[in-house]
Amino acid sequence: MRTLDLVTQILLIVGGLNWLLVGAFEFDLVAAIFGGQTAPLARLVYILVGLCAIWQIIRLPARLDHTPAVVTAPGSRPGDHRP
Repeated sequence: MRTLDLVTQILLIVGGLNWLLVGAFEFDLVAAIFGGQTAPLARLVYILVGLCAIWQIIRLPARLDHTPAVVTAPGSRPGDHRP
């Protein structure tokens, strides 16, 4: 699962940077690399980025529910802050 999360995050970063280029400079790097927006490889990249976004949306609630355990010293209470 960690590998899949890493791959999807990398593809989302690629997609986000591509959208930055489109918005700021009207330059679609994916289309430039793969031969236009309608080229099969470019469309595949767009589809993969979209699927990665869906995967990350599905995983988001599990990440939000994960709270790290708080370790307290014996005899102390959570919230006690002693130097």
